Amino acid sequence: MSNQHDVYDVTIIGGGPVGLFTAFYSGMREMKTKIIEYLPFLGGKVPYFYPEKIIRDIGGIANISGEKLTDQLIEQAMTFNPAVVLGEQCTNMKKLDDGTFMLTSDNGAKHYTRTVILATGFGTLNSVKLDLPEASQFEAGNLHYTIRRLENFRGKRVLISGGGNSAVDWANELESIAEQVALVYRKTDFPGIENSVSKMKNASVDVKTPYVVHRLTGENGHITNIMVKNLQTGEVETLEVDALIVNHGFEIALGPVAEWGMEMADGTIAVNGQMTTSVPGIFAVGDIANYNHKLQLIAGGFNEGPIAVNSAKLHIQPEKELSHLFSTNYDFSD
Repeated sequence: MSNQHDVYDVTIIGGGPVGLFTAFYSGMREMKTKIIEYLPFLGGKVPYFYPEKIIRDIGGIANISGEKLTDQLIEQAMTFNPAVVLGEQCTNMKKLDDGTFMLTSDNGAKHYTRTVILATGFGTLNSVKLDLPEASQFEAGNLHYTIRRLENFRGKRVLISGGGNSAVDWANELESIAEQVALVYRKTDFPGIENSVSKMKNASVDVKTPYVVHRLTGENGHITNIMVKNLQTGEVETLEVDALIVNHGFEIALGPVAEWGMEMADGTIAVNGQMTTSVPGIFAVGDIANYNHKLQLIAGGFNEGPIAVNSAKLHIQPEKELSHLFSTNYDFSD
């Protein structure tokens, strides 16, 4: 554990996938690097919300679970031994007279750094709860807002409420495991990736649109029957279920960084092509970064991280010409 009064070249706030790859690249550039993560573990929300979700949109990796991807990213990030601080949320930022930044955490710890790279994702995410008065009594039972282990649903009758990418992906993943999978969505057109939607519709998943969950009934904290309502006809149908998965998105709270004086855009932080915010020396990558034509993919964040690191290096050493570096010409030997 490093002394918190050490001055780092780069402090990355956020230890999710993008923050981890950014730390690796920062190490390649021989930048003294620190990661600060508010959760008690690295990996961010992927291993917490989607450990078994299969990720297929990273070049060169045909498919990989969220948990395995996280393990590999952590191993890669530790290549150059960055300092790691867990369980702290950076609440305050102050730029000192010498141009360095002092970051203060919620526990009073202070961290000093020449540059900051924000990789906090959307900040704190809380699942949007099912808007029914009886829903809360089943949350400790078989009403789920995410899937931690697919095996828990083997042989069960599962209803999924939602129509985004995650809901569709879960329907496809569970289709071969559960006894029966049904999905209700309030609209007739799905906003998700076309190939995934087509796969779901061509499988055995019972897709009901435009439907919503209308009422839950059960006993001893477990749902046994769900009434679903057709929004066009008003028709109500009762389904016998063993589990309900609600995927209605997240409530987003960016947190204290929103008050650090940076230009904001639609609840995120505006950056330019160098991932630079309106505060010199502070950069943003991943979901929190907002710029024209941004693509919300992990692979996109993996590109933004090195750009931000290069920009941070140039900020620290503006008199030196910036040369780009990639692992194929880097000597990892001792």
